[in-house]
Amino acid sequence: MARVKQQLGGGVWALAAAFGLAGPVAAQGPVADFYKGKTVTMHIGFTAGGEYDLHGRLVARFIGRHIPGNPTVIASQMTGAGTITLANYLYTVAAKDGVHLGVLSNGLPSAQGTGTIGINFDARKFFWIGAIAPTVETMAVWHTTGVKTLEDAQKKEVVAGATSKGSVTYTMPVLMNEMLGTKFKMVTGYRGGSDVNLAMERDEVGARNNSWSSWKATKPAWLSEKKLHVIAYEGPQTADLPGVPRLSDVARNDDDRQVMKVIFSGAFLGRPIMTTPGVPADRVQTLRDAFDATMKDADFLAAAAQANFELAPVRGVELQKVVEDVLATPASLLARAKVLME
Repeated sequence: MARVKQQLGGGVWALAAAFGLAGPVAAQGPVADFYKGKTVTMHIGFTAGGEYDLHGRLVARFIGRHIPGNPTVIASQMTGAGTITLANYLYTVAAKDGVHLGVLSNGLPSAQGTGTIGINFDARKFFWIGAIAPTVETMAVWHTTGVKTLEDAQKKEVVAGATSKGSVTYTMPVLMNEMLGTKFKMVTGYRGGSDVNLAMERDEVGARNNSWSSWKATKPAWLSEKKLHVIAYEGPQTADLPGVPRLSDVARNDDDRQVMKVIFSGAFLGRPIMTTPGVPADRVQTLRDAFDATMKDADFLAAAAQANFELAPVRGVELQKVVEDVLATPASLLARAKVLME
């Protein structure tokens, strides 16, 4: 069982069990009066069984005990258009009173910034509540290629497998080609990461993007047996990849760095939970506080450990800043990002 880590910035969140913080909150005050007897819906924009779904459902199991009034919290799927369908619903249709939460794609702010068709929301006006952890996107190369470092990939052509244009599996190696001089040759059309992994084992492709958490969860033997070499990553700094360059740290200039920030903003958002615009400020703060308390809940921690999740909670105010920063990017740089993301 993987250890469960909790950290935000340089601080460490102590386990709730050590401090007796796992119990339901007392129901009192106007917020409690509002939520008492209510049902809060955790809308999930992805199909069941994936990481977004599992994160949303795990939070939904425990957050109600930390909301004054202890409302019932249920999880419900609303899929479509990469969660744009759900985001549009929460922005234009759902009640703006704090009983609707959503688990949205972490790529929506950058999609809005680059003008994706079908978006009828402003991500800055959502109230972002929290995420269980950020993600770290990696570029990894199969051992038979002879490429072990970023410098090697700048000298030797390697075939990289991807699902489709527009996905991070395609965007990351293409961005590295343009901005860092790597020589990845793209092959698209794989149905998912498992198919790309199989193609790597067959030496049909020699590289792919994947999140670090996914590598650790799905292919630990590849890592321990050094069948896979991570040559670069992007997202929050991590001690798990000593000596591996972070793309934004080796970017050629500030403009390239800002384009990377747009494209990989989702890494800092993790699997984000939000609520609608228009929710009264005291309820927004209550939901954010309830999320923070859930991250310290002993029962939640036990369930997260059983699910093999590593926790590094991101608070709502941090998510809000990431979204606002992405959408404040100059139009010329958003246009560059759009070309790479299409």
